[in-house]
Amino acid sequence: MTSSESPTGQRLGAQGLSGSLRVPARLEHLDTLRLFALEGAIAVGLGPDVPPRLELALEEALVNVINHAYPPGEEGEVELRRQPEPDAFTLVLTDWGPAFDPLHDEEHEPALLANREADLDSRAPGGLGLLLIRTMSQASYRRTAEANELTLRFPLPVQM
Repeated sequence: MTSSESPTGQRLGAQGLSGSLRVPARLEHLDTLRLFALEGAIAVGLGPDVPPRLELALEEALVNVINHAYPPGEEGEVELRRQPEPDAFTLVLTDWGPAFDPLHDEEHEPALLANREADLDSRAPGGLGLLLIRTMSQASYRRTAEANELTLRFPLPVQM
């Protein structure tokens, strides 16, 4: 590995923080995807409080894709794209499963609302990961070309 390469083999340079990683949607690839995201976040100078939020939101989104995006027995893929912006570090998570907007999930919305107010012993199962994604990042969703794209945006610290 040269000084201009990342641990995942990606070339890092002035704009080298952009790039993508596409792998089978399996739990065994979770660490590789997490490291790919974190090395970009650290390289752009996200504050110390952001990487844990990034990891949590990303892990919840990835586990949802791995467990729910494809029908049982069908192996699909997941792609993670780093998109540095002047004022933020952005990750775009893509899968090619059926359309599903995790930010407007009618099925889990009642549980999400109830869980916000409930104590730990009274919480309903499901939906907590979606709440974490919504609160830990500036998230947006779109469906394009037979793919789900979940964008997780993390603002950069203001330089003075």
